[in-house]
Amino acid sequence: MRHAAAFTCALFALLMISAGCAVGPRYARPSATTPPQFKEIPENWKNAQPSDAVLRGKWWEVYQDPQLNQLEEKINLSNQTLKAAQSQFMQARALVRQSRADYYPTVSGGATVSRNLQSSNRALSSLTTTTNYTDIALPLDVSYEPDLWGRVRKSVEAARANAQASAADLESVSLSLHSELALDYFALRTLDADAQLLESNVAAFEKALELTQNRYKGGVASQVDVAFAKTQLETTRAQAIDVQQQRAAFEHAIATLVGEPTSTFSLARLPLDIAPPIIPVGVPSQLLERRPDIASAERRIAVANAQIGVAKSSYFPVLSLTGTGGFESSTIGNLLTGPSGFYSVAASVVETAFDGGRRAAVSDQAWAAYHQSVDVYRQSLLTAFQEVEDNLAALRILEQESHTQDEAVAAAQQSLQLANNRYKGGVATYLEVITSESLALSNQRTAVDIAGRRMSASVLLIKALGGGWDASSLQNIDYSERPDHITGQ
Repeated sequence: MRHAAAFTCALFALLMISAGCAVGPRYARPSATTPPQFKEIPENWKNAQPSDAVLRGKWWEVYQDPQLNQLEEKINLSNQTLKAAQSQFMQARALVRQSRADYYPTVSGGATVSRNLQSSNRALSSLTTTTNYTDIALPLDVSYEPDLWGRVRKSVEAARANAQASAADLESVSLSLHSELALDYFALRTLDADAQLLESNVAAFEKALELTQNRYKGGVASQVDVAFAKTQLETTRAQAIDVQQQRAAFEHAIATLVGEPTSTFSLARLPLDIAPPIIPVGVPSQLLERRPDIASAERRIAVANAQIGVAKSSYFPVLSLTGTGGFESSTIGNLLTGPSGFYSVAASVVETAFDGGRRAAVSDQAWAAYHQSVDVYRQSLLTAFQEVEDNLAALRILEQESHTQDEAVAAAQQSLQLANNRYKGGVATYLEVITSESLALSNQRTAVDIAGRRMSASVLLIKALGGGWDASSLQNIDYSERPDHITGQ
């Protein structure tokens, strides 16, 4: 036993000496150029938001719409795409525990019982008279590969960074689903406003047709005027029917997003009547911490960096330690006594002398993967800056367009009033009234469309800003938890 103790002490000393021997580059986040400010921020936003205003996790609540809030909450509970992303994250988290297991020895034990009858004519049979015997063994095997060069440490580092990237991917999926729901919801409400406008015009055109028919019967209007009035009415009715088809498609899309069958889901009509809120934007450099897709790209650089260390470790010798011990006897009565004990301890060192360039190729591949991940990260930053600027510009320009369109609607209404007066006074034909009605309706529908586009731009801006998420949450992942829905309990 003294020999075993000496061997253990020597092994412990070797492990302590090699504890700091890890190969591969130390990770640092790659540099990236970020502008100091966003240039497309609307003028009326610059002084309207406090400097510490930030988006929160439930960012949809900035719209103060109870129906939207209720729908958004259902996504976390019932959306199957989000559940699939959650399961993918659980896989990545379990891989961290799997990689950490390599820090520890593998221990296996068992029991064997055999009854043997040996041939009397076997070779060297004269050396023993025992040909019929029982063998009972309780062996315990231990194998361990010390992490001399940091291969396990780098593997765990890669697995941890990959799990963090998967967590960021999960947040990206969640943000996309919540923003898609908000986009569909506001599109549906825009269609409700459009339907309300068309239905009010249908009612007005029905009265106009009835009036024109009465005027025709009285000899004041022509049959052409009646045809014009009827054409205008039926055209508007057809447009209203088309809006119903579009609305049904958005309602079905919302049902799928919240995890409900389309046949049992419906939303009451609620015309859009709000303007987009002011969204706290911050500075471009904050996107590095607020966008989950950027955080995911950055974490995958860390994965690639750790894989370089794993590749480098293959250039160094592999130390393997094995041990076997237990009890063996021919009878169970003295199986657990001292004389029945046995053990064996061994160590081996293996170094690859020639592999035809395999390790060099693996190392080159790891470096190329690292550079690729850096390029993807920097491109994701450029895309993020573009998306924010695009939607800031959209909100700024659409607000200007909305004011101009409101003036166009007012002018069209005035033109229609004048045309009606001229027609009733016998100065103008009914064609002038129809033209004014078409122009007024077209301008009103354009105003409704602009209002919907403004709401969509605000949702897309929130999505581009990360929806209130923060990359610091990636450092708080619990890798030890085993969820019931994963383990099947």
